[in-house]
Amino acid sequence: MTRMKDENSTTSAERPKRYIPQRYIFGLLGFMALSNAYVQRFSLSLTITEMTDSNHDLIPTKNAEDVECPVGEIIITNRTSRTQLYEFSWDEKTQGIILSSVFWGYVVGQLPGGMIADRYGGKHTLGFGMLFCILCNLSLPFVVRKFEAIGLIVLRFFIGLGQGPLYPSLNVILSHWAPFHERGRLGALVFAGAQVGNVISMAVTGIIIQKLGWPYVFYIYGFFGIVWYIVWITFISDKPSTHRFISEHEKKYLEENVHDITDERKNLPSTPWKKILTSGPVWGVVIAQIGHDWGLFTIITDLPKYMKSVLHLSVAENGTLSALPYLNMWIFALFSGYVCDWLIEKKGFGITIVRKIFVTTAATGPALGIIAASYSYCNRVAVITSFTIGMGLMGAFVPSLKVNPLDLSPNFAGSLMAFVGGTGAISGIFAPFVVGVLTTHGTLTEWRNVFWIAFYVLIVTNIVYFILGSGEVQPWNEEASSSDADQTEDDPSRRNTIPEISIQEGAERAEFKRKMSYINGIPIDPSRRRSVFVERPLIF
Repeated sequence: MTRMKDENSTTSAERPKRYIPQRYIFGLLGFMALSNAYVQRFSLSLTITEMTDSNHDLIPTKNAEDVECPVGEIIITNRTSRTQLYEFSWDEKTQGIILSSVFWGYVVGQLPGGMIADRYGGKHTLGFGMLFCILCNLSLPFVVRKFEAIGLIVLRFFIGLGQGPLYPSLNVILSHWAPFHERGRLGALVFAGAQVGNVISMAVTGIIIQKLGWPYVFYIYGFFGIVWYIVWITFISDKPSTHRFISEHEKKYLEENVHDITDERKNLPSTPWKKILTSGPVWGVVIAQIGHDWGLFTIITDLPKYMKSVLHLSVAENGTLSALPYLNMWIFALFSGYVCDWLIEKKGFGITIVRKIFVTTAATGPALGIIAASYSYCNRVAVITSFTIGMGLMGAFVPSLKVNPLDLSPNFAGSLMAFVGGTGAISGIFAPFVVGVLTTHGTLTEWRNVFWIAFYVLIVTNIVYFILGSGEVQPWNEEASSSDADQTEDDPSRRNTIPEISIQEGAERAEFKRKMSYINGIPIDPSRRRSVFVERPLIF
């Protein structure tokens, strides 16, 4: 029985000994790119609590729930003085603008970054964008000391702008390097860097500040960023055919298993934006993404401030404990992925109901967790436990909300993901600013109001998704495919551009296609086959 060739089908003489495939080198460096980006983007969330005086001008209040938690011991090493810790005096509103400004550039940079990556390749688009971001972070201590808050806001905008092409570029490179039956593994490896970056940006940053002072956060991360860039430029190539270090064995394997997917995308018609923008399921995903990002960015940018202003944790404690929710989120995302596949493949659940179950878990879990934390008062164990469990459940969004655009339109998943992700990221602009406006005195009641807003946003957007959401391929996706097929039949010049294949290779592909009609014995609707195997979901 014939079958598609895999990498292990060649003889031992053809395979290089002790050779690490270059596509996994890319996976590792892509992982490091995302980790580096998230560290550069979010390390300020903790650092700003030690840059500016956190003593609020508290006014007398009659609210009995404004409990003042006990202040723990403030550790000051012989290398760090209190004067250095609190160099600036920014109110909460100003801090909110500073923390949100990175998303201004991030939203603006996504679409142009994706277009540049599509046209010129992802290697240098991502590399130059990240280098620009890294240099901005290295200059941050000088800029903020010279130009205060205004300079920092402008600099953060440019940092976000440099990171705009990040995800589009990674997807462009993956489309050339990841065979569809390995795309899940490579995607998981690359995009796990985001959550690991969140953990590092909290836990390690706290230690650096305590031992060396806040400026060294940007110097140290900037140094490692430069090292990463040098390695990236040296070992990464847009395509296997242009890679300097790839073996002939791996190049041949990738040409056989990736070429057809790339050519298929080139022949797609223009994106049907009118039908996308009038699609109920698309707007269900967009609304759910806005709610998800509001809850996530509220916590990721402002949890360290809550830990400092309400619980009065030391900077080292703050960093370590603020990292726990993201560590738990990463673990639960991996667990959810297996459960999601098990429900669909083994238990025969419909894709739509599975997506809605996991999106609901990712919304209600953190909504309840942050409210429970705000009513735990000064009980640090209860507060940290509530945040960790609640935000950990948000990991369920990975096998649901983040892959839903692929369900709706395998043919136009890239454009759809850019639209959904870019719209959702607008929450990052408003959430930190709203927090700054509402927490002018840093009281428990003010923070509780912040968490109640996040609660309602998460729940209401989830209800909208539950009504409008779908996991089925939309008609405009199939109509585009049918239209393109009809044009190919009518236009002889387009028919002649179809590459010829040998009889044996054709038989192998036909047999493989037949086998792909089943997953573990469960028949797959042909209209779904492409979204499962050719456009394998990637984790964002």
